[in-house]
Amino acid sequence: MNFCASFSDCFQAARHDLSSKARCYVAGLVMKAPRKNMERMEEYVQDYDYQAQQQFLSDSPWPHQPLLARVAKEVDGLVGGPDSMLLLDESCFGKKGNKSVGVARQWNGRLGKVDNCQVGVFAALSDGQRASLVDLRLFLPESWTSDPARCEEAKIPLAEREARTKPELAWEMIQQARVRGLRFGWVGLDSLYGHAPWLLRNIEDAGLLFAADVHRDQRVYWDDPAPYVPRRQARIGRKFTARRARSESVEIAELFAAVPPQQWSTVRVREGTKGTIMVRACRRPVWLWDGQEKQARPWWAVCFIDGATGERKYFLSNAGAKVSLKTLVQKRASRYWIERCFQDAKTSVGMADYQARGWIAWHHHMALVMLAMLFVLRERKLYEREVELLSYQDIIELLNVYLPRADRTKEAVLANMRHRHAQRRAAIESARRKAQP
Repeated sequence: MNFCASFSDCFQAARHDLSSKARCYVAGLVMKAPRKNMERMEEYVQDYDYQAQQQFLSDSPWPHQPLLARVAKEVDGLVGGPDSMLLLDESCFGKKGNKSVGVARQWNGRLGKVDNCQVGVFAALSDGQRASLVDLRLFLPESWTSDPARCEEAKIPLAEREARTKPELAWEMIQQARVRGLRFGWVGLDSLYGHAPWLLRNIEDAGLLFAADVHRDQRVYWDDPAPYVPRRQARIGRKFTARRARSESVEIAELFAAVPPQQWSTVRVREGTKGTIMVRACRRPVWLWDGQEKQARPWWAVCFIDGATGERKYFLSNAGAKVSLKTLVQKRASRYWIERCFQDAKTSVGMADYQARGWIAWHHHMALVMLAMLFVLRERKLYEREVELLSYQDIIELLNVYLPRADRTKEAVLANMRHRHAQRRAAIESARRKAQP
């Protein structure tokens, strides 16, 4: 693949050129197969050496950050711009056992329950029509950061063993995107990050606009609470140090509960596969104060009603008064694109199919997945005028024809089958030996 050859400088380690191994791995990710782990790749990727690929993924010292930086710049060239959005969200990967780096009993949003899984925080760049992942951070629960021996076994770098929340990881990626020169004017966040007031203030102070989901119980002020420090009466008692608000806050759901129907607007969100997506929306100027800052922040509170379910959802934005309600709603709706990124990455390019436990292997795999996603994005942009509905899966189907495969013949398929049976037999016998007293 000439595409991978253009990134060969990212796969240099100890004077060795590892770009051929990267090409084999990316070819395995973009070929059509029921599973895209290294064992299955060996069956259908030509010139694939399982042991060499295992070493390339798990132990080879090539750094993933330069590759991510290159991928991000390439994505920026395709979808970046002043009106583009940097979208932040997390994705979960179910795992068994306790050896995989970062694994713990924690909330798995895909399953909607607490489960044994790894959690990654990801950033995607979107122009409102297309998107691709550009950065990532692996979330380490306290059960990992407080256990040096466990971190050492997983080969977690010393600088990464510090406990950090998911909003802190998101802020790191926002800063990193600016350092890399990515072009975006907006940041999109779900409610986990929208309920971190310091994060929203940092985004605003960085000169960026945001659309951040919040829960219905988010507290806001109708008017400027004008925080103040009370004075002592007759100099009796200790001096007050905590600031107080001059008015009472309300829940954001209460703010919109009594809004009359004529004050709601019908907003076109985008064209979906089943037609135009429309919502009813309303906005109100509010003040946000975290109980610590000297001054409150004047932002927009927006409520929209899902046309299909009737559910009310809420978000905050620091956009100016000249930004229309339609623009606010459409920017918030752009979070759909990072969710679509996760869906396409997991179903088409093997994002969740990895068999890797250590820190290095996890980051190598995810960086190579993002490289594969960049290839698909580039192809879709290149042919979007000729084939308007060209999808991720369409490109995977085409690559299945054009890329050379090692399992084209009946003999190759039978050889792969015998190899799998031998591996299963060895695993069964090993388990039986361990079970004997």
